[in-house]
Amino acid sequence: MTIEPEILALHEDMRQWRRQLHQYPETAFEETATAQLISDQLQQCGIEVHLGLAKTGVVGTLRRGNNANSIALRADMDALFIQEQNRFEYASRHHGKMHACGHDGHCAMLLGAACYLASYGRFDGTVYFIFQPAEEGRAGAHQMINEGLFEKFPAQRVFGMHNFPDIPIGHFAVKTGAMMASFDCFEIRLSGQGTHAAMPHLGNDILVAAAHLVTLLQTIVSRQIDPTEAAVISITQIHGGDTWNALPDTAVIRGTFRCFKNAVREQLQQKINHLAQTVAHSFCIIADIRFNPENPGYPVTVNSPNETASAIRAATAIAGKNNINTAPTPSMGSEDFAFMLQQKPGCYIWIGNGSSEGNCLLHNPLYDFNDEILTLGAAYWVKLTENELPDYA
Repeated sequence: MTIEPEILALHEDMRQWRRQLHQYPETAFEETATAQLISDQLQQCGIEVHLGLAKTGVVGTLRRGNNANSIALRADMDALFIQEQNRFEYASRHHGKMHACGHDGHCAMLLGAACYLASYGRFDGTVYFIFQPAEEGRAGAHQMINEGLFEKFPAQRVFGMHNFPDIPIGHFAVKTGAMMASFDCFEIRLSGQGTHAAMPHLGNDILVAAAHLVTLLQTIVSRQIDPTEAAVISITQIHGGDTWNALPDTAVIRGTFRCFKNAVREQLQQKINHLAQTVAHSFCIIADIRFNPENPGYPVTVNSPNETASAIRAATAIAGKNNINTAPTPSMGSEDFAFMLQQKPGCYIWIGNGSSEGNCLLHNPLYDFNDEILTLGAAYWVKLTENELPDYA
């Protein structure tokens, strides 16, 4: 690996930032202490700071030379509603919240890169450092854009990075086209006549209807979507009833669906709606269906060709050609960075977090970001910036 000594010298600072963020995790649109730490460090490095987009978003601006070209580098800030099970000294002190996806590490790597570029960067142009809130299901990127992100900070291109367990340390993975799936939620509320459990014929058995519907929803992908297309529907919640001897009058089913094409995305929504109404009709009950009740849904994360080539060039310079996977299998996981890629050409890359042994998987209560890759991630951001905003002086 080729990493500048000045970046290596920042490792301890990045480790301390990362562990402080891990110890005090904050969830969507509540990342006030996180934003303060980021803002303070950027300002100490002499970087211009803007606060308040999407409530807690932070954007740093660093200009050098006279070139009008610009790029944006993005890190996500928020934690998850997961109770951490790790017992190390910097484990979460906020009950029911933890950095189970590595956003603490993403912030630390981008902060490290920003500090290096402010002091030693060899580039000509403008770099925008975007620290985005509410990636985890609340579409913080969408809100930042709606509040004028790219009008206030007119980057020509935008780049993102995420750690990935089971990609080895020192490796990257990236490809042109679909990198991560779309993400949509649905809520189906079934309602009818509640009745005594001993007399089901006097009412509607909402729970039996819900059970039928859950089973039928799983036939959409297997029997109604082209087998050559990737898609998944998952039921994640079922709520209904509150006693032993009564059939409830309502039940709620919640879940998600994901795919890699807009046409398939529309088809999945139509089929879910159709099956819910069909089951409701057959059981003489009512189905009320809502899609994306708390967020706008995430589009497919699609990397553009030129920017993917730029990412590969930077990652290769840092890690070596043999450590770059340029044909990874796209993930059914989703990213609201996709909204930024709808506005600007760009690329989203995965950086290896090492083995997932010991349940060190994303969104797992035993996950922890690997501090060994902090300098590697920062070095990638630096090389990408210097490559794309070359200083010919």
